[in-house]
Amino acid sequence: MRHASPAAARSIPFLLLLLVAGLPLAAQEPLRAPAYPLVTHNPNFSLWSMGDSLAASHTKHWTEVDQDLLGLVEVDGTTYRFLGMPPIRHKTILAAADEGPAPARYTERRPRANWIQPEYDDSGWSEGSAPFTDEEEEAGTPWTSEDLWYRRSFDLETVQENGLLLKIRHDDDVTVYLNGEQIFDVTGWQHSYKYIPVPESAILALRPEGNVLAIHIRNTAGGQWLDAGLVRRVNTPEENRIQEAKQTDVTLTANQTIYRFDCGPVDLTVTFTSPLLLEDLTVYARPITYLDVNVDPRDGAEHDVSLYLGLSGDIARTSPGQELRARRQVNDGLSVLQVGTTAQPVLEKKGDDLRIDWGYAYLAAPAEEVIQFPGDTANSWLVFLRRERPRTGPYTGGQAMLSTVSDLGTVSGPVSRTFLLGYDERESIHYFGSPLEPWYKKEATAFPDLLTTAWREHDAVLERVRAFDERLAADARAAGGDHYADLCVLAYRQALAAHTLVESPEGELLYLSKENNSNGSINTVDVTYPSAPLFLVYNPDLLKGMLNGIFYYSESGRWTKPFAAHDLGTYPIATGQTYGEDMPVEEAGNMLILTAAIADREGNADYASLHWETLTTWADYLRESGFDPENQLSTDDFSGHLARNANLSVKAILGLASYGKLAGLRGDTAVAGDFTRAARDMARQWMRLADDGDHYSLTFEGPGTWSQKYNLVWDELLGLDIFPDEVIDTEIAYYLTRQNAFGLPLDSRDTYTKSDWILWTATMARNQEDFTALMEPVWSFAHETPERVPLTDWHDTVDARRIGFKARSVVGGYFIKLLKEQRR
Repeated sequence: MRHASPAAARSIPFLLLLLVAGLPLAAQEPLRAPAYPLVTHNPNFSLWSMGDSLAASHTKHWTEVDQDLLGLVEVDGTTYRFLGMPPIRHKTILAAADEGPAPARYTERRPRANWIQPEYDDSGWSEGSAPFTDEEEEAGTPWTSEDLWYRRSFDLETVQENGLLLKIRHDDDVTVYLNGEQIFDVTGWQHSYKYIPVPESAILALRPEGNVLAIHIRNTAGGQWLDAGLVRRVNTPEENRIQEAKQTDVTLTANQTIYRFDCGPVDLTVTFTSPLLLEDLTVYARPITYLDVNVDPRDGAEHDVSLYLGLSGDIARTSPGQELRARRQVNDGLSVLQVGTTAQPVLEKKGDDLRIDWGYAYLAAPAEEVIQFPGDTANSWLVFLRRERPRTGPYTGGQAMLSTVSDLGTVSGPVSRTFLLGYDERESIHYFGSPLEPWYKKEATAFPDLLTTAWREHDAVLERVRAFDERLAADARAAGGDHYADLCVLAYRQALAAHTLVESPEGELLYLSKENNSNGSINTVDVTYPSAPLFLVYNPDLLKGMLNGIFYYSESGRWTKPFAAHDLGTYPIATGQTYGEDMPVEEAGNMLILTAAIADREGNADYASLHWETLTTWADYLRESGFDPENQLSTDDFSGHLARNANLSVKAILGLASYGKLAGLRGDTAVAGDFTRAARDMARQWMRLADDGDHYSLTFEGPGTWSQKYNLVWDELLGLDIFPDEVIDTEIAYYLTRQNAFGLPLDSRDTYTKSDWILWTATMARNQEDFTALMEPVWSFAHETPERVPLTDWHDTVDARRIGFKARSVVGGYFIKLLKEQRR
């Protein structure tokens, strides 16, 4: 067997490699994040600024639905907007189903070519009402076929509708026509309403009677949904008075996002702190973000300053048609605003592209410093501009806004105000028949009391946050350099905010992920696996909390297969696997490796011993079926099925070695020796079957193919010593010849990649130069991608575009290099 030496593969100087790849050479260049985290606590309470300027766009939930925060500062009579934008208000022209009846004619058979024209005779079509969907409980009209053609006639009171928008929710591909003119065409799905500008030519073609909105939708995969209407945006004259504050800087740390602005004669600093301190679950579990605003005159003169902060009630609902109720109360010196839906459908919905519509959002501040009032979105923030007296009583309606005004008076030096943003879910997870309360209920049963505690601990918590963030950045920098530290900082809050912390009825810690933006599963094992390094570094108990539910599922008798389940359900309902296909080798290997990783961090197999019978079943399965995998899915399921997957075989081999390690820690030397020998024998056979000269192939005996063998990283991390050093050396040398400008492709089938796996692959490198060469393109991707959403882990290595996914927890895998350095 002949392999090129690593030295030969690195014949191109490292500096030249960076230049060829188009990579930045200046280590001090600040990272431009794809999106900036503002409020990040769990999948339901997750607000982001998806652009470069905090004041240039609406703040959004990670699903890209507007959940508006609005911040205004008035300085000597001039108003500046520093946070978000005024919530968009619409006048309905043609109601979608979330607002009222939405009758339409439809057919599931291809119509004649002129079906989009107003004059077309659709009297033979069926009559129905939106939404058209396969979801029985939601359907206005059931739709389960591949294609649907839809026509909806309407009249207009006013023909000239300037600023007309198409309001549409669809799954999957749609083409939309208005009076025969195409106004929208898109491939893909959108599980929330989008507002699409209607071209002026189509607006000019509108008439008083007989207009037709016509749609063709095709189901390509998964669920089905169609609902549409027309609206017009409503503006107010006061919006023209507001100037956008000039943003001068943004700083991102693990737990804070800090913005600085020029607002005429004063400097403004806005700091969002979500204190996700993993070493203190009491503080970590509080779903409360501190928003600190500091005003500081630059010229030494006196200035009259007042602040406005608004929180849209949209944060507490998933659909704009749900009625909201808001009120104010005072609790122990805090003025507290609360908003939630009137219906309160607790734990009734499950899925991926959803927001929470139960529980209550809160906006709080010291009562003596502010005036707070709930009200209609259309008027609440205008009260501040118009200097009107606010109505402070309860509010019920369709468009709620929680508003806070703080008059700072005459300011000649630095002045600060602190606001608290919180969310009380009441109940977070349905777990095998039991509704589970959020972990923070252990500290305070009444949410206003939790807000009071958080307020009193503000200074102490922020001091701890700063110390933690400095330590994390320093440790990551020491492990992998400045750009590696940037990636860890960027990943930290995103990874954590995709989880919910609860306690099982048996008293076990459960740390349950939502598989954001892929299928919405809860506690997906092959999402836990890539995210695990972050938790192994900072709190292995949380990794146990990811595994506990999977162990319970098997040990309760609900899951009877000889390998681990893929998931526990669809978030937030954990009542059993809902994913349509098993991943036998993948999930069994994941659970064995992660259990061994916990034991390695803790220096004992106590946790493994609690589940030894289950682990033994999984290890026996891998020994029988794992080495040469049959045609099946792996964690890279978007690439489809693959038989004889060499990287999946590595996982099976190291899963067996992990079981051997655990047996040794338990004192069973015979079992340890048996499984370790079996793993080493398999590794030698693996090398023969996967050998492709200067690298190892994607599949056994698959010449001309290659793939990242990122699972090999655990061989060194867990001290297993199963594969000879030459395997990793050969692979790293080959990978360095296969990189594109924005990373190493996942395998030879396409140019896309998974950035978490690149960081695992890079961590296998035996020298810092090779690690840096593989890591740097990932930094370049994050810095340059045109997709302004929470960090994707699936992107194209040629043009830095997102292929799919966003806001997923798997970026916790970026911490694997830090984990490796800590183990040394």
